[in-house]
Amino acid sequence: MKGTQQYTAKEFTLSGLKGISDKTLEMHFKLYEGYVKATNTLHKLIANILKDGKVDQEEVPAYSELTRRLGFEYNGMILHELYFENMTSQASRGCNGQDSLEKAITESFGSFDNWKTDFSSIGKMRGVGWAICYQNPHNGRLSNHWVSLHEFGNVAGFRP
Repeated sequence: MKGTQQYTAKEFTLSGLKGISDKTLEMHFKLYEGYVKATNTLHKLIANILKDGKVDQEEVPAYSELTRRLGFEYNGMILHELYFENMTSQASRGCNGQDSLEKAITESFGSFDNWKTDFSSIGKMRGVGWAICYQNPHNGRLSNHWVSLHEFGNVAGFRP
């Protein structure tokens, strides 16, 4: 881990979107900026512990908690970037019938509408978390998952 590695919050110009208010977007932008800041802080704290090339016995509890917390903050940062990057002001069904995403959806779920029902139903579940459509890197198939908070339930090796 590079102790000097710093992330910068990306700018997202999103407003007037159908299905999500500008107020909700602003709330998520602030959350995202907090995740970026916390990720940078944790990287510095962890790098400080590692500066002498080892984790001393008395540093183990702090190192352990900082490292565990990094998963939450870092994933919160990345998931929000993916979330914002996939938003558009263009009203569309989501697929045009020709792209590779719709082909993968159809192969994995039978139809776009089946996928949308499954994904939307996961997104409506009660709790704090994410509905994420992952691609299995071994067979290319898609599957929808609930991820609690940011770090519990991510599928190892799958691409969101």
